[in-house]
Amino acid sequence: MHDLNLIQQLAVFVLPLIFAITVHETAHGWVADKLGDHTARMQGRITLNPIPHIDPVGTLLVPLALYAVSSLSGGGGMLFGWAKPVPIDPRNFRHYRRDMALTAAAGPASNLLMMLGWALVLRLTLGMESLSQWVAAPLAYMALGGILINGLLMVLNLLPILPLDGGRVVASLLPPRLALPYSRLEPWGMFVLIALMATGLLGAILLPALEGVQSLAYRMAGIL
Repeated sequence: MHDLNLIQQLAVFVLPLIFAITVHETAHGWVADKLGDHTARMQGRITLNPIPHIDPVGTLLVPLALYAVSSLSGGGGMLFGWAKPVPIDPRNFRHYRRDMALTAAAGPASNLLMMLGWALVLRLTLGMESLSQWVAAPLAYMALGGILINGLLMVLNLLPILPLDGGRVVASLLPPRLALPYSRLEPWGMFVLIALMATGLLGAILLPALEGVQSLAYRMAGIL
């Protein structure tokens, strides 16, 4: 990615970013719908149309601006953002704790599958030497962007911090006597994330996990 200028890097990342967030949120709504909560379906959120899921600030402005500022300052490019949360009413679940955990885990699971899909696309581009560089090279860069974005979204959302998906899974697995006080920490979760990001600890936590899942994707695609 370092041989691309900033505009080219942003162009490479936009489509994988929108697709990753759209499928992530749709996965939450789809699993919830299958488990008895039809709230997302009734509000039109079980769709691959990105428009209902996009938060103009969190999905586009913040991640692209943060990446641009980080790249220009020599930080290597930092991505952070969010989409409109899919509405979930866990009172409709048949088995509250189990179904809440499955619904929360669906988002990161979708990012894992998309990361593997982009890795397969990258492998295909390796055999496209006969095609014009205007086809193979942009597709390869986009695949690298898709692997990075989906890997990052997966490991970030699996952190055991509410309101992230990992936090919701932990809250569902904890005994009720521990789940209640843990859930009360949710209003402070975003402040914790911001503090971790500002101090550089978030990157130190995520980087080893990100490298691990990226290596897994490359190996499963037969690239490594």
